[in-house]
Amino acid sequence: MFRGCSFHTIDSKGRIIIPARFREVLKQTGGLDGVMVSRMDKSLFAYTFEEWNKIEAKILSMAEKSAAMRRFRRVFIGGAFECLCDKQGRILIPPSLRQYAEIEREIVLVGVLDHFEIWPRVNWENENNLMEEDMNNEEVRNEVAKLGL
Repeated sequence: MFRGCSFHTIDSKGRIIIPARFREVLKQTGGLDGVMVSRMDKSLFAYTFEEWNKIEAKILSMAEKSAAMRRFRRVFIGGAFECLCDKQGRILIPPSLRQYAEIEREIVLVGVLDHFEIWPRVNWENENNLMEEDMNNEEVRNEVAKLGL
């Protein structure tokens, strides 16, 4: 499982370092040294190949063929790239994904259990502020309380 967050920079070629603790997860889940990366919420979502296969199977099995789901499939699956780790534990983020997420220099890698997310640092700080605002909402606090927190 992916947990915690790490602050990094993306180099001029578009490469980012995958933290060692995340690389360990990759090795434990199939031994392949890389991830599938797609886009959502103005950030990038990175999945192990094993987890990505489950997502694709779920999407294929859905009976729902609404216009919104067709668009989702088109954008989420169509925007996915296989990103393999090099010998230094880096992956290359394709230009189209960097442009979508507005990634320029400072980034944050955030573990979210079954995947990790790649955020521009300023957007990550905004996301944290939104979460703090959400916690002022009683309905949200009740949902969190159901977790025993």
